[in-house]
Amino acid sequence: MGKKLERNDVCRVPENINFPAEEENVLQKWRDENIFEKCSQLSKGKPKYTFYDGPPFATGLPHYGHILAGTIKDIVTRYAYQQGYHVDRRFGWDCHGLPVEFEIDKLLNIKGPEDVAKMGIAAYNAECRKIVMRYADEWENVVTRVGRWIDFKNDYKTLYPWYMESIWWIFKQLFDKGLVYQGVKVMPYSTACTTSLSNFEANQNYKEVVDPCVVVALEAVSLPKTFFLVWTTTPWTLPSNFACCVHPTMTYVKVRDVKSDRLFVLAESRLSYVYKSETEYEVKEKFVGKTLKDLHYKPLFPYFAKRGAEVKAYRVLVDEYVTEDSGTGIVHNAPYFGEDDYRVCLAAGLITKSSEVLCPVDEAGRFTNEACDFEGQYVKDADKQIMAALKARGNLVSSGQVKHSYPFCWRSDTPLIYKAVPSWFVRVEHMSKNLLDCSSQTYWVPDFVKEKRFGNWLKEARDWAISRNRYWGTPIPIWRSPSGDETVVIGSIKQLVELSGVQVEDLHRESIDHIEIPSAVPGNPPLRRIAPVFDCWFESGSMPFAQQHFPFENEKDFMNNFPADFIAEGIDQTRGWFYTLLVISTALFNKAPFKNLIASGLVLAADGQKMSKRKKNYPDPMEVVHKYGADALRLYLINSPVVRAESLRFKEEGVRDIIKDVFLPWYNAYRFLLQNIVRYEKEDLAGNGQYTYDRERHLKNMDKASVIDVWILSFKESLLEFFATEMKMYRLYTVVPRLTKFIDQLTNWYVRLNRRRIKGELGADQCIQSLDTLYDVLYTMVKMMAPFTPYLTEYIFQRLVLFQPAGTLEHADSVHYQMMPVSQKKCIRNDIERSVALMQSVVELGRVMRDRRTLPVKYPVSEIIVIHKDSQVLQAIKSLQDFILSELNVRKLTLSSDKEKYGVTLRAEPDHKALGQRLKGNFKAVMAAIKALKDDEIQKHVSQGYFDILDQRIELDEVRIIYCTSEQVGGNFEAHSDNEVLVLLDMTPNEELLEEGLAREVINRVQKLKKKAQLIPTDPVLIFHDLIADNKAKKEILEAQAQLTKVLFNYASMIKTAIKSEFAPYSSEQASKKRLIAKDLVPRFGNSSKASLFLQHNVSKEIVSLPTLRSELEHLFGLYGVNFNIYVVDHQKKTTELKSIDENLSGKLLVLARSQDAPKLSAGYELSPAPYSKFINQPSGNSIFTENPLGRALC
Repeated sequence: MGKKLERNDVCRVPENINFPAEEENVLQKWRDENIFEKCSQLSKGKPKYTFYDGPPFATGLPHYGHILAGTIKDIVTRYAYQQGYHVDRRFGWDCHGLPVEFEIDKLLNIKGPEDVAKMGIAAYNAECRKIVMRYADEWENVVTRVGRWIDFKNDYKTLYPWYMESIWWIFKQLFDKGLVYQGVKVMPYSTACTTSLSNFEANQNYKEVVDPCVVVALEAVSLPKTFFLVWTTTPWTLPSNFACCVHPTMTYVKVRDVKSDRLFVLAESRLSYVYKSETEYEVKEKFVGKTLKDLHYKPLFPYFAKRGAEVKAYRVLVDEYVTEDSGTGIVHNAPYFGEDDYRVCLAAGLITKSSEVLCPVDEAGRFTNEACDFEGQYVKDADKQIMAALKARGNLVSSGQVKHSYPFCWRSDTPLIYKAVPSWFVRVEHMSKNLLDCSSQTYWVPDFVKEKRFGNWLKEARDWAISRNRYWGTPIPIWRSPSGDETVVIGSIKQLVELSGVQVEDLHRESIDHIEIPSAVPGNPPLRRIAPVFDCWFESGSMPFAQQHFPFENEKDFMNNFPADFIAEGIDQTRGWFYTLLVISTALFNKAPFKNLIASGLVLAADGQKMSKRKKNYPDPMEVVHKYGADALRLYLINSPVVRAESLRFKEEGVRDIIKDVFLPWYNAYRFLLQNIVRYEKEDLAGNGQYTYDRERHLKNMDKASVIDVWILSFKESLLEFFATEMKMYRLYTVVPRLTKFIDQLTNWYVRLNRRRIKGELGADQCIQSLDTLYDVLYTMVKMMAPFTPYLTEYIFQRLVLFQPAGTLEHADSVHYQMMPVSQKKCIRNDIERSVALMQSVVELGRVMRDRRTLPVKYPVSEIIVIHKDSQVLQAIKSLQDFILSELNVRKLTLSSDKEKYGVTLRAEPDHKALGQRLKGNFKAVMAAIKALKDDEIQKHVSQGYFDILDQRIELDEVRIIYCTSEQVGGNFEAHSDNEVLVLLDMTPNEELLEEGLAREVINRVQKLKKKAQLIPTDPVLIFHDLIADNKAKKEILEAQAQLTKVLFNYASMIKTAIKSEFAPYSSEQASKKRLIAKDLVPRFGNSSKASLFLQHNVSKEIVSLPTLRSELEHLFGLYGVNFNIYVVDHQKKTTELKSIDENLSGKLLVLARSQDAPKLSAGYELSPAPYSKFINQPSGNSIFTENPLGRALC
């Protein structure tokens, strides 16, 4: 366990901070002190906040999408704890299904079911079990390092027998309700994984591909020389053709093909697709599609001709799904390779639900001997041979290629096919209204995902195929007789044992497939389990119940806390986990399984492409964390469009900018506070007391507080109120920008405007009030930011809490134990917040105008004029004029409501780039019209919030408003406005203002030198100045030197006050005397000038190294960043510089000094016969300090 922080430790605030390194230190503290575990213990007995964690697969490493979703979950659950709830945060693992099996298939070169049969299911599943948790350690390391608090020890895995048992119970409930049936359905099918996929799985991975497309002629039986032209992008389905289909009301034509002298039938609107020129065909007839109904044609291939003759197949069918936007307007139907094909052929009586399936394709996507000419070929590879065969028979009219969007397997990344698969289904179509009703009870952020994407999916909900003909999964608990007449569905392990008499501990296939259940009919053969296992989506959709082993355990606890308060995942789970959760919960209880949901967007590579390990188009997440810290990554992700379900183009520099724009200013404000607490204790309290934040004192003094104190405290309370409202509505995307704005207001405005007060330049009373205010705001801020940036807030809290009165704070070990403060509405001053906002606008406009003239703020200007029509606005600005004058370094503020008095007119210039791209041909006319606008017209457009030019809406940011001043006003004015206040700045130079600017330049240079020397404000420093110029220098240089000499003399008092050091002309004699001060090095941060330390480690007995010794000395005396030498004084008072360390150093005196003359001063040093701290020598030979190294008693 690390050393407990003390006040003396935290007052030594280094100028620079390594955020990732400090995060590692905080993480180690959390581990050593079990902070997360204690947090859960502290909230026991409080109202429960229920959260479901969607289970990821551990067969791959976490990516930015996982980190984003995990961060959202972490923020919400941390905030729930801050609101007084107990939150169980269990991690879950998806352990079954394709992701695991696909890896094993690749590893063992398994091509199909026959390969699994050879090795045996037990051996196959044993291999799967080995890799299930392949990356579990990496997941835990990454998730923990990014600051997420989640319980990995009390996790749930979908392979746990108790989890699988709950899935059996759920399935039995659905079966008993009549919601389960067996059937054949055309489904997306992965030939690489040899399994069907759900429709929502098929929708996860669409790609643009180029496929062959063919126009094929089907020869009519009863019409001489007549052919129906069909078009398809899947030639491999043509051997299974059983019918073709036309639209009933679409116009079709019969044309004579000039080249072949054959008669072709196709849609009139598709003639231009088949023929390049009208000269290539001659129209013979026109008719609507239903005219062609039931006309027969000759089979393309003989494979199913006998079956076709029996059911009168190979004829024209009619259905409205046929469109005229592609192909020929006649669609070829292979009933077991397309959903519409199946539906249309079923309706026409060509097939029935119990018909033998016409499917000459095996599980691996290879033709069987039913299509003997292509047997053994993979379907996509057979396209060319099928086309060649059709060409040889005269049926191929044309062939080409088409680029279109096509579904790929989400796991193997190979093209899917649509194929009839015998499956077990859950009835969903009849539940559509119930699903929509249950969904309406939930709250989604953002709302449009629920209403549009999810709502549309529910309206078209289809029956869900939940079975997979695979091996590594939860077996479907159906035991059947060989005839299928007798079926038993098992709902628990106990039921299986009772019916079979076989004890079971594991529920995977290898453990239960051999179990038989005796038939209820005497003499009949026993029942055996059917082969399929559950789709892994059924398992993850069951997690609300199965993670609790419901209903076998925790029934009361589950029912009291169902549905969950909150879930969150990526928007891609809209048709995945979100959907399966809702279907199962609605089917069981007619209730939504969650109350609130955040759907996050996709994290893309910087170029807008999908992140790809192969392309290496994104930085490794852990490299980013090690470089910038987890807090920076978290805040970058949360403060981005992904929290609004939009896409984010991930850019590493965005994470870096969080450090630069948010964390460093925040850290510097904290550092500034502690530096000035040290100054206050040393100078104002003269070392006779310590600063402690006293809330009662702080509030008591608010009556005489600065308006800027009132403002920042009001801003804080307003933010707390806003924070509570928005977090209750789960709108993280509104909260984070306000939090980062608050940091900007604190660092760039409050601290900046109060530097002199905080430094004590305006007296001790003002100092203590401003310190209290800054402390209060920082202390509150760490609590607000704690859910978002858990590391940095912990780092700052651990140091700020030391300034709380002793015994006033419970559970001070971590910021994450603290409750969220409640807004004190009586402290909110909207009027002052409004006034300060106006003051800030004036200052920012003034800074812009200075930048235009390249005039630094160090150089004063004579006058600033603020113009506004509302006298109350002007009065608000006047109340804060001191800040305006100070920030802009201006001598006089003038307020006016008369714009014309100063001859200010407006001129409009269009943004050529933005408008040129948008308006294109209309740009010239609009540009001329904008330029021709007069002052009053521009003001009218600005007041309505946009420009209306030539019936075009032009936004304000597409037009540049230029403010011009009349020459009659006099002076050298610059004008600028934010469309509310108009500000004029008199830029006329004069000598007095220039000289003051030079003096400020000198101050700036000196302060930079002190910073470079790593000095702190309380360090005593002597500063000499000298101006050196060659006698032969040009006249301009000599004049500048004379002017600067004059400035250094006239403004000496101002310079000394600002730099808090002696500032005198250089004299070699005086400088040498000053440098011979014996005590040229003094301890800082209130530390003693004497200390003791051990040279030898108590346990290892190793002598410390010289670098370690230097580090210890820096720690003891507060000499961080200070250059010093170490000298050894022996008992003869002989002084030498320390170059190495050995046992001979024991008992000698070390003197630290900057001066090289220190050896000459050895006579002034007194050697102590014993350490300065009390100690006890042990019999073992070890020594123990009974006081700390600085002589303070140990507890």
